[in-house]
Amino acid sequence: MTLQQLKYVIEVANRGSINEAAKRLFISQPSLSNAIRDLEEEMQLAIFERSNKGISLSKEGVEFLSYARQVVEQAELLESRYLNAKPSPQHFSVSTQHYAFAVNAFVSLIREYGQEEYDLALRETKTYEIIEDVKSLRSEIGIIYLNEFNGKVINKLLKTANLQFNSLLTAKPHIFISIKNPLAAQSIVTIDQLQNYPYLSFDQGEYNSFHFSEEILSTMTHKKSIRVNDRATLFNLLIGLNGYTISTGVLSADLNGNEIIPVPLDCEETINVGWISHRNASLSKLGTAYIEALKEAISQ
Repeated sequence: MTLQQLKYVIEVANRGSINEAAKRLFISQPSLSNAIRDLEEEMQLAIFERSNKGISLSKEGVEFLSYARQVVEQAELLESRYLNAKPSPQHFSVSTQHYAFAVNAFVSLIREYGQEEYDLALRETKTYEIIEDVKSLRSEIGIIYLNEFNGKVINKLLKTANLQFNSLLTAKPHIFISIKNPLAAQSIVTIDQLQNYPYLSFDQGEYNSFHFSEEILSTMTHKKSIRVNDRATLFNLLIGLNGYTISTGVLSADLNGNEIIPVPLDCEETINVGWISHRNASLSKLGTAYIEALKEAISQ
């Protein structure tokens, strides 16, 4: 087993493709495939599962990858300390539902720990993809919410994927609306008062089940409904159409300005926002620091 082989495994896992990994590593696809097969034979372990749909980590491969990343990280620290005293590029990835505080925490992380070189990723994406990202260790951390409605389905997926949920925040639901919306002056809003306003939600693509919705009360019917893919578009529509969405009530004036405000929603639901990680993989230094940054961003 060589350090280079471990780096190959990490790159293939990150890209989800032998071909894409080979391009990034500047080697031929057959050479990369042979190097990984040699490692699998030596370890007597199938690190990847191969099918007509592509390549993915096996259950044992997920655990192997977590150890491989630790070995490579330690080797890079040794090289930076004793070879050229240049810090090695840092690697960290998080997948999240569309929360401004997750972005705030990411900014704080880079300001605190960013070196001259780093390779970081922040993926605001769909609920099912967040779980898949963390399952395959494409991302070290995922950020999702649970409530009474989606909890059984999401927890079953997490258990099957060998992931754990760690609570960050339990919030009462709020609507996000423009400061020019007629409801902005109210101290609390009822569901009936929302009927004539456009309801905005994040599209979940292939897995557009009620249980994967980023918004609670997902089974409610709406006279006017718009699905979007990104937070910037949703916020623009909140302002331009006097629309609303349902979320935690945690907003960032630094990132979102002062044109959008949270107003409490009169309902008995609660939103439990938390982070997910792999049970068999300990958090990296950046992962641990990001969790602390999340806690601080939420408390502001």
